Amino acid sequence: MVKDPVLFHAIHLDMPVDAVYRRLGYRKALTRVSREQRREVEAALQDAARFIELKGSALILPVEVRHGDTVVLGTGEALRSAGLARMLSGSHKVLVMGATAGGRIMEEIRKVSEKGNLSRAVVLDAAASEMTDCALDWISAYIGRQVRREGLAITSRRFSAGYGDFELENQRIMYERLRLGEIGVEITDSCILIPEKSVTAVAGIRAGNP
Repeated sequence: MVKDPVLFHAIHLDMPVDAVYRRLGYRKALTRVSREQRREVEAALQDAARFIELKGSALILPVEVRHGDTVVLGTGEALRSAGLARMLSGSHKVLVMGATAGGRIMEEIRKVSEKGNLSRAVVLDAAASEMTDCALDWISAYIGRQVRREGLAITSRRFSAGYGDFELENQRIMYERLRLGEIGVEITDSCILIPEKSVTAVAGIRAGNP
């Protein structure tokens, strides 16, 4: 019997400032950032933190069959990706998870872009991307603490739909199983998640260390 997903309606995390700077192309000791540039970026990050509303969902599912480019879940549904199947070698369960930065930040990015302040929009966009990734890290760590009691661990690697050979069409299965609609995420006919800064991922669960 498949359990319901764990829904996180409010995930509170600090802004990963260094990661945002890296996403923007800044490199410590290599990129010179003027005092004015730093003020502008940090002001944008403060605003981003106000508009980002992190939410997420997580579900553990058994792996019934793993063969070639196919991973059959305990629900009978199949995820297709040779890379994912290889990563799940030794895993008899998977952690399916999803996270979103919410719609308010995307609306703010749209407004700022329409006003022509593209540099600020880029910072807001980078902040939303990094915060969403951090939310997945947080979910993985949270579930990791739960399964550790059973002598299990979450793999450090995870696969997101749309990367490598893990096609976007796989995302519909994850969307439905995670009930992402309950945290304000929609999915299009082409399996794109809305709001834009929403992502799903799969990690393995195996005995011992990740």
